[in-house]
Amino acid sequence: MTPSHHLSSGFRNSDSHIQIGNFPWYEMVWRGLRGDFKPLAAPTGGYEAFAREWSTAVDHARLAKRQHDPVVTWLGHVTVLLQVGGLNILTDPTLAGFAGPYGRYGAPRRVPAPLQPQDLPPIDVLLVSHNHYDHLCDATIAGLMAAGQRPQIFVPLGLKPWFDARQIANVTELDWWSHAEIHANAQGAALKDPVRLHFTPAQHWSRRTPFDTNASLWGGYMVEWHRGGAEPWRFLFPGDTGYSADFKAIRKRLGAVDFLALPIGAYLPRDFMKNMHVNPADAVQLMLDLDARQSMGVHWGTFMLTQESFDHPPRDLAAALRQRGLRDELVWLMRHGETRTIPL
Repeated sequence: MTPSHHLSSGFRNSDSHIQIGNFPWYEMVWRGLRGDFKPLAAPTGGYEAFAREWSTAVDHARLAKRQHDPVVTWLGHVTVLLQVGGLNILTDPTLAGFAGPYGRYGAPRRVPAPLQPQDLPPIDVLLVSHNHYDHLCDATIAGLMAAGQRPQIFVPLGLKPWFDARQIANVTELDWWSHAEIHANAQGAALKDPVRLHFTPAQHWSRRTPFDTNASLWGGYMVEWHRGGAEPWRFLFPGDTGYSADFKAIRKRLGAVDFLALPIGAYLPRDFMKNMHVNPADAVQLMLDLDARQSMGVHWGTFMLTQESFDHPPRDLAAALRQRGLRDELVWLMRHGETRTIPL
């Protein structure tokens, strides 16, 4: 039986009434001229001050060590290095100066990348949530390959041809709710404890060119670390998403989340972004739907993508947490380049 999110021409969201991506060209021109796709104001003190406040030097010696218990490093926007169970797992690597074609055009990066592809430790697993330029970066992927990285790469259905065209091997396509088992690192060394990877639904869309709207799938990834027979430890990277019933379904089907990469930015103007990007209030509800024990904020403070200023998401997040009677510490706001140990 064909899954309900499959169409003859591509894919759609779980809620079939939410159709995203087929924007008339004249609307996009109008919105661009109006300023919908860049901040309306600089952060308090300016971009250089913001970058200094929200950046720290990478601890390369720490990143070079294989970690058993979970450790996370934020590399800006949606690029997260998760080290767990002896694996180095990288999400949506975007380390270029622009979120756009070849990392040279498009939305400019205003907080410098804390490291470059050649500075990363050996990456065992690379997760790509969808094909938008701020998630699938030509320049960063090319830099990883040039540096000799040969990870197992997981992508949504329909995205493998992009890698095939660049002669990049070891790419596996996943559909929503499908999974893969990881038993070894990129060097072939067996893991002490197996890791299972699930591809999870999200409410979003895909497009790389004017001619491929929703031709490839989108989604998120749950990493399940099966540690010595104990209850699995679960990390969720949801990718880009609007708020939907998908997250209650993920909780019901796969279990509560121990650590969540929570998108908190790129949400204004709301009339355009609501279906595709959660705002902080929606993000808090998403976190509650998943019973997430701990989260970190991602998808903010890096690229000039939307109307809100770079320092707006932390304020809106704090207000949303207070409104629900939740502690600020439930969502870490990490600096670019910062590494933290995730409590078990």
